[in-house]
Amino acid sequence: MAQRTVLVVLFDGVQSLDVSGPVEVFAGAERHSPGTYLIRTASLDGGPVRTTSGLTLVPDSSLAEATGPHTLLVPGGQGTRRPDPGLVDWVREHGPRATRLVSVCTGAIVLAEAGLLDGRRATTHWAYCAELARDHPAVEVDPDPIYVRDGPVATSAGVTAGIDLALALVEEDLGRDVALTLARHLVVFLRRPGNQAQFSAQLAAQTARREPLREVQQWITEHPGADLAVETLAARARLSPRHFARAFRAETGMTPGRYVDRVRLEHARRLLEDTADGIEEISRASGYGTPEAMRRAFVRALGAAPAEYRRRFRPAPAP
Repeated sequence: MAQRTVLVVLFDGVQSLDVSGPVEVFAGAERHSPGTYLIRTASLDGGPVRTTSGLTLVPDSSLAEATGPHTLLVPGGQGTRRPDPGLVDWVREHGPRATRLVSVCTGAIVLAEAGLLDGRRATTHWAYCAELARDHPAVEVDPDPIYVRDGPVATSAGVTAGIDLALALVEEDLGRDVALTLARHLVVFLRRPGNQAQFSAQLAAQTARREPLREVQQWITEHPGADLAVETLAARARLSPRHFARAFRAETGMTPGRYVDRVRLEHARRLLEDTADGIEEISRASGYGTPEAMRRAFVRALGAAPAEYRRRFRPAPAP
């Protein structure tokens, strides 16, 4: 397999995680399969750049010296709000020459300014989707997905979505097993459930302020197949069921039952996507008890039965 050069464009005001997240994924893939990726960073003049968090990043070279990458990655950050015209010009010229053109977060704004998203479907951080659509009407902006692939162009949502997209690209290049190994090492989903509007149960709910309730939240996440009735959870928090239910909703923004439903659904989705376990086994492990109960929960929340969900979202084995 030929080595793929991954070039990450740097500029003042770049979001550090937009850079380091994908770089860690590709670097991990290179460690796993030496000779597959060569990761390079470059700024316009080759000089150091300051990130939005105050970190200083030192590039490998100037953009003028970094030509012909297989994968060209443009991260986001405040520096994309009014991108340097020289940066836009360079991306406009060199972006179409890359085998894959990738953006993370508001890096999509740079691609749009360069005219490389015209006539394509794309996404960016949810907070900037309306702005991208307004300023670039030739771009079909989709605010929901974690990332979007349209031919050789791939755009992703905010910050950590760059990791999701990088894992998808590694899976495309090296197969599911390598990508899954990297995801487990980084302690992230190989395929994150939901979209920008509904990340995971843990992110959709606020983290409780009080320690007993935080511990209960964590215990629910780690034991989706256990008895998660309000009475049982209240006993773990050493509160009465009524007091527990009221406090849980006040601090997390949802009822205990709703939180349990989301955790169980998320757990079942991960098992359907990442394992070959049977539907009956997954229904028990996720706390549904029976396949029929899990089927009803999936149809209600996702509009698809578990078997159909697996068919749609579990990637085919690598050739």
